[in-house]
This record gives sequence, C-alpha cells and structure tokens, in this order.
Amino acid sequence: QVQVMESGGGSVQAGESLQLSCVASGSAFSSCRKGWYRQPPGNSREMVATLSEDGIVAYADSVKGRFTISLDNQGNTLYLQMNSLKVEDTAVYYCLARCYIAPKKHYDYWGQGTQVTVSS
Repeated sequence: QVQVMESGGGSVQAGESLQLSCVASGSAFSSCRKGWYRQPPGNSREMVATLSEDGIVAYADSVKGRFTISLDNQGNTLYLQMNSLKVEDTAVYYCLARCYIAPKKHYDYWGQGTQVTVSS
C-alpha cells in the first residue's frame, strides 16, 4: 500500500516559479513508477512528467525546458520544479505512484491534488 500527498501549489504571476512536493508513505514507493499529472479547468487529466524506476524521465512537450521532475535522496519525496509558468499551466496537479506487481498488472495511487493558478 502506498499513499502520496501533494503540496506546494498556489497562485503566482506568469513567469514565476513554484515547486510541488509529493511525500509518499509505504516502502513500495521506491520501486514504483512516479509521475506528475494535471487537470486544467474543463479538461481531462494529462501527463506532465514521469520518472521510471530506473531513473528515466519524460515530459509533456508543453513543459519541456521549464519543468523538472526529481526525487530526493531518500526516495520518498517527489518534486516538480516549475519555472517560467504560463497561464495555461493553471490546473490541479496530481502525484501518481504506479506500482507493478506483475508485468501487466499494476495499482495506481493518486494524491488529492494541489491547485496551481497562474495569472497574467
């Protein structure tokens, strides 16, 4: 069982920065794939950045070069550093731990989300 909880959201002006944190409990977290997703107002949830178990990162095209996903040395806090924020980054941001128990079977653990609002 894994639990994740996000924090760090807020309201900022375009061009500013925010860092989101996702604190995880449960020893399985270290072996899970991890990611940040977001759901803009009136839209579906979308991938922002992911970090695989072996350290491979991937970003949505819309955030490449501006956002950075990282994991602390203890492996239980996931970060999303967001720089040069744009109005279109406004969304509820969610942390995901995708934990595989078999090659084609996994459990997804979502946080409750944290609101990021960027104004012009």
